[in-house]
Order: sequence, then structure tokens, then C-alpha cells
Amino acid sequence: MAKKTIKRAVGSIPKSLEEAAEYISRIGEEQREINGIQNRLNEKVEKLKSQAMAETSQREATISELVEGLFIFAESHRNKLTEEGKKKTIELPTGIFGWRITPPAVSLKNVKEVLTELIKRGLKRFIRTKQEVDKEAMLKEPELARNIKGVTISQREEFVVKPAELEVEITSDVSKLKKALS
Repeated sequence: MAKKTIKRAVGSIPKSLEEAAEYISRIGEEQREINGIQNRLNEKVEKLKSQAMAETSQREATISELVEGLFIFAESHRNKLTEEGKKKTIELPTGIFGWRITPPAVSLKNVKEVLTELIKRGLKRFIRTKQEVDKEAMLKEPELARNIKGVTISQREEFVVKPAELEVEITSDVSKLKKALS
């Protein structure tokens, strides 16, 4: 089955540098409108987040108090509830509660000091060496890197428009623009 290509008509094309300057001005106006719309949306979202946090904070405090109360009850009746330690989970019609021991975890305060100490003691089995491809080095020697199976070094041309007074740059891939126009 042949793939259909849909061509998009270009609205208008500037006929001079003055018209090109006008296009950039209009692009800036449109982008400022987009920025305004996004800013208003962000303000509304932040207001809604603040309202939601205010509404949930009291409920979170209530949950915390209920958990503390349940723990005090459970801890004071632990032997009876666990049948002298035979079980860890208490099942009720409304849910469960109980005790759990987490898996062991290692935490390090100063990784450099720990590494130094491990090396000093000859405990290299506790040290992991991570190997990864150095892409920056490949970019310094692209001809050699291109000859390695699985390595591609690519570059593309972009068309850039940056209206005055705006932080934003509008970029488009030139090859995609050409494809859309052909």
C-alpha cells in the first residue's frame, strides 16, 4: 500500500526584508499572546494547588493523629494481637494494621571518605566500577567514532526566529520544513 503524502500550503511568503521584519514582529506578538495565556494558566494552577494544599493539610493532620492513636492501642496490646508474635498483621473488616521489618539498606554520609577507607583496608569487593561510553571524546574524534558499529554522529540545520524582547527562540528542523513544503 502506497504511503500518502499530505502537502501543506504555506499561507504567505514575505517579498522583501521589510515584510520579513513584519513577519518577525507578528511572530513576536503571537508568542507574547501564547506566553500570556500560559502565564494565566500557571497562575490558576498555582492558586488551585494552594487551595488543595490548604484543604488537605487538616485531613493529613487528622490521619496522623489517628495513626498515632492506633499505634498506641496496637503497641499496648501487641502480644495479644500477634498471638505472642506468631503473626504480624491484624486483619479487621475495615482494613489491616501491623508491624513490618524493612529490608537492610546501606546509607553513606561521605562517599569519598568511605571509598578511601575501603581502598585503605583492601576491600575492593565493596567498590563498583562503572563503565560508560564517553560521547564527548567521540565528538573530538568523529571520523574514528563513525567507524564503530552502532555509533552515529548526526548534525542538523535549524531555522531560528527570535523576536525582540522575548527570551524564547522558535526553532524548526530545516529538513522537516523542506519535507513539509515539497
